[in-house]
Amino acid sequence: MIIGVSAGAIQGYFGGKTDLFFQRFMEVWSAIPTLYVLIILASVIQPNFWWLLFILLLFSWMGYVGVVRAEFLRARNFDYIRAAKALGVSNFRIMLRHMLPNATIATVTFLPFSLSASVTALSGLDFLGFGLPPGSASLGEMVNQGRNNLQAPWLGITSFFTLGLMLGLLVFVGEAIRDSLDPRKTFY
Repeated sequence: MIIGVSAGAIQGYFGGKTDLFFQRFMEVWSAIPTLYVLIILASVIQPNFWWLLFILLLFSWMGYVGVVRAEFLRARNFDYIRAAKALGVSNFRIMLRHMLPNATIATVTFLPFSLSASVTALSGLDFLGFGLPPGSASLGEMVNQGRNNLQAPWLGITSFFTLGLMLGLLVFVGEAIRDSLDPRKTFY
């Protein structure tokens, strides 16, 4: 998230050639199929939790760039931003103190969906056998055990509902955090 927010802030604030260069890089980077790269690397290297987390971090930051970039592009022409530039405030301070708080709501809105996608990717890798080492606690491994033991349907049903409930709760908690941080929301 930090990488995506930083890249989006730089793109949106400076615009021009900086924005164009980063956008082309993003197009090339997003064309790489994340799940296939994970499967190929998992077949070569014995994965562990930190290794899988690092590989997912290489690809999961891209969604934040578009959200933050759009907010910064919108906000960079506001009067208070132009006034801060006229007063000689540094670009870093303008981005951090004046523009980033406005982009926080959009970023927090995107966060639960990013987390859900990461949980789903890790569960899918574990289900296929390319994730965490055997014996590790994993929802994908539980779903796989349910598939292998069809005579005991409660294994598959409980793991499926646990995964679905956890993903749903992630989204609801994220929406509650977004609502609590939204300055435009009025509470009566």
